[in-house]
Amino acid sequence: MHDIVDIIKNVQTLTVNDSAFKVLKDFERVLDELDIYVFKNWEDGELLAGPKITRYGVECKFLWPDHAMPDPEGGARLLDYGCKVTYQKEVLLVPRKIHKPSDFRPGTKKGKIDAHPVWVVDIIMPKKLMQDIYQGYEDQEHRKLADLLKQDEFEGTINADAAAAEEVPMDQGVSATGGGPDNGQVAPA
Repeated sequence: MHDIVDIIKNVQTLTVNDSAFKVLKDFERVLDELDIYVFKNWEDGELLAGPKITRYGVECKFLWPDHAMPDPEGGARLLDYGCKVTYQKEVLLVPRKIHKPSDFRPGTKKGKIDAHPVWVVDIIMPKKLMQDIYQGYEDQEHRKLADLLKQDEFEGTINADAAAAEEVPMDQGVSATGGGPDNGQVAPA
């Protein structure tokens, strides 16, 4: 059984703790690189708990509404890469929106608590997988930067050649008729 307050506290700890946020970004990068979001409902998950960092792995729990269970094939893909994935059907406690007096808890001005069924997917991902994907991401970024620098150098060479060609005035060059210097005379035919 989970409470909406637990989710809010977990998100607040992510905003305060920069290293936990970086780990969560690396976790998400792995999910993205393995194309997990292609599978139905995987992109609609919300972080419930985590990241919880252990010696060899990182654990995160995500939740989905009862009617939108994430496709188990996405979890199977994670299993192929050494992750541990478990699906559980649990309950999330959420305060009721107040529309009438019967929606209040007796003796308070707060809404009643309703239990909503949800799917909780617990993913334990090896740190080695996260490091490998991150290293590949960094290598790709370095290659992009190197390609941009090469392209800038190439365009700089082309621009320098074009600028040099524009510096030669036409009145000192060869005339358009193909004769000698352009002195206003027409070459004999």
